[in-house]
Amino acid sequence: MLSSRWLACAALLCSPTLAAIVVEDFRVGWVRANPDGKFERPAIGVNGAWPVPQITATVGDRLILNVHNDLGNASTSLHFHGFFQNGTNHRDGAVGVTQCPIPPGESFTYDIDFVQAGTYWYHSHNHGQYMDGLRGAIVVHDPAGPYEGEYEDEIVLSVSDWYHGTISEMLPAFINVENPTGAEPVPQAALLNDTQNLQVLVQPGKTYLVRLVNIGGFASHYVWFEGHTMLIVEVDGVWTEPAEASMVYITPAQRYSFLITTKNDTSANFAIVASMDEELFDVIPDNQNSNVTGWLVYDDAKLLPAAALVGNFDDAHDDFELVPIDAQPLLDTVDHSFSLDVKMDNLGDGANYAFFNNKTYMMPKVPSLYTALTVGSGNNTSPIVYGSHTNTHVLRHNDVIELVLNNYDDGRHPFHLHGHNFQVVRRSDEDAGPYVQAIDEEFASATEDNDDDDLPAVPMRRDTVFVEGNGHFVIRFRADNPGVWLFHCHIEWHMDQGLVTTFIEAPAELLAAPRQTIPENHLAVCRAAGMPIAGNAAGNTEDVFNLKGENAPPKLLPEGFTAKGYVALFFSTVSALLGMAVISWYGLLDPNAKETDGEHEPLIHDDDE
Repeated sequence: MLSSRWLACAALLCSPTLAAIVVEDFRVGWVRANPDGKFERPAIGVNGAWPVPQITATVGDRLILNVHNDLGNASTSLHFHGFFQNGTNHRDGAVGVTQCPIPPGESFTYDIDFVQAGTYWYHSHNHGQYMDGLRGAIVVHDPAGPYEGEYEDEIVLSVSDWYHGTISEMLPAFINVENPTGAEPVPQAALLNDTQNLQVLVQPGKTYLVRLVNIGGFASHYVWFEGHTMLIVEVDGVWTEPAEASMVYITPAQRYSFLITTKNDTSANFAIVASMDEELFDVIPDNQNSNVTGWLVYDDAKLLPAAALVGNFDDAHDDFELVPIDAQPLLDTVDHSFSLDVKMDNLGDGANYAFFNNKTYMMPKVPSLYTALTVGSGNNTSPIVYGSHTNTHVLRHNDVIELVLNNYDDGRHPFHLHGHNFQVVRRSDEDAGPYVQAIDEEFASATEDNDDDDLPAVPMRRDTVFVEGNGHFVIRFRADNPGVWLFHCHIEWHMDQGLVTTFIEAPAELLAAPRQTIPENHLAVCRAAGMPIAGNAAGNTEDVFNLKGENAPPKLLPEGFTAKGYVALFFSTVSALLGMAVISWYGLLDPNAKETDGEHEPLIHDDDE
C-alpha cells in the first residue's frame, strides 16, 4: 500500500462524486534482500524498503508521483504496465521511446490518471532493471464493476522469478560471444509476493477476489490452489465471463483475477503452488527448485501441508477461450495487416540477438516520441526518421490493425503491446508453423485475404499474449490512441536482445490540437543524461532523413559462419594470443639464468656438458 497520505485521501472515496489527488515521493535506491533465504544481494527498493509498495486506487483518482533516483550507479524509469495513457503518451515510462532515463541524483514526475479498473503493475523499463526488484502491483477498483458485491475481500498475489546475480552482472555475460546459443540465465528461485513460505490468512465460507500478477523477468508459472476452484473474471484489465479453472498458466506481465470461495470449516490449511515452466530453460541446474509453495491458512495453529506432486500441467486453463464481459465483437474489417517473424541469431560480434523480420532493435539517441513531435508535420509520418534499427511501423488513425506473429524459435514468448489491449483472434499449437503471409503493402486491405469464418465472434482481449514455439498468433486492435507504443517480448532477456518493434500511431494527430507536450522536468533529465531532445533517431535536426551517427547493432556474421564456428574462432584466437604471449615471455628471459630450488639453471642444456 502507499503511505498514510494516500489512505487519508482514499477515505474520501465513500462518496462516488469525490476522487483522490495524491502526491507521493518514491526514492529509488539500493537495499539488501534475501527473499529465498539462500543468498543476500542488492535489490532496488523504494524509500529504503523492499518489496516495493503496492499502489491501490479507485477509478477517477490521480497520482502525482515524484521519482528520485538515489541508485548512484544506474539510471531508472517507471512504466505503468497496461495503462493506455490516452493523450498522455509521455507518461508511459519506456526509456528511449517516451522519455530519457532518469540519471542518478535526478528526479522525474509521473502524473497518472486512474481511468481503467482492474489489475496492473509498474516496473522499471530500463535495461532489464526490474529484475533487480523495481516492480510492484497496481490495483484500481471500480465501485460499479461487474463483480462488485460477489466477493467480500481481496487477495493480491504476485509470482516471480529471482536471481542471485544482478542484471548488471548477468546481462553482459548473456549477450556475449561465449554464449553463442543465447541460453538465458536460469533463475535460482520462484517467489510468491517476493518471498517464500507465504501465508495468506483466510476465513471459512468467504469469497475472495484473488488478483494474480506475474512480475518476473523470464519464467512463466503454473499456479493452483489445492482443494479450491478458481473462477476467472479478469485478464489484463479486461473483465470476462466467469470461467472455471483448476490451474492457470501466467507469463511474465500477465494478470488474472479470479473468485475463490473458501471451505466452511477450519480443519485444514491448503497449499498455494507456483511452478516455473521448465520448458523455457536450456539447462536445469542440479540444485534447481522451480516450485514455490505458500498457504491458504484457515487456522495458523494447524499444519502447513507440503504441496502434492503433479504429474503434468495439462489441466492449465486455455485463456484463448475467455470471453470479455463487454462482448466487444470481432474487428472483422481489417485496414492494415502485416507480419512480424521472430528468430534468434548471431551477429558479427559472435553474440546471440533477437530479431523481428531480420532486424534487431537498437534504442535511438532521441526518444521516438520526441522525434514524432519535433521533425515536423509530414516528416513524422515517415518511418525513416525513427531510425534504421527501431523496427518502426506507422499506423493511420482509427485503422483496424491485424498483426500476424510467426515464431521461428523453439520457445514460448509472451508479447506485450503498450497503449492498447487487443483481440486474440488466432493462436496455434506448438510446431504449427507460420500463418499465411499477411499483406505487407502499406495500408492495404486484408479483409478479402483472411477467412474469418472460424474466428471467435467475441475474441478474448488482453495486453500480453504468448506464442507457442514454432507457432503463430494473430491479433487485432484499433489504432485509436495517437502516440508511440512498443510491442515487445516480455521475457526481459529477449527484449534486451532486441525483440522489440515500434508503432508510431496516428503521427499527424499527435501534432494536432490538443497537441501532446513534454513537461519541462522530462526534458531536464534528458539534458542531465546528455541526450538530445529533438530531431531524428540520430539527433539530426537539420536533415531529418540523414541518420548518420545513429545507434546500430554489430554487423552481420560473415556468410557461411555459424555460431559454433565463431566460438571456435574466438577461443582459437585467445589460445593463439596466450601462446604468443608465453613465447614472448620466454624470449625475454636471460638464457644464462638458472632456476632450481631457489637457484638458477640454464633453460637450454648442452648435451655435451
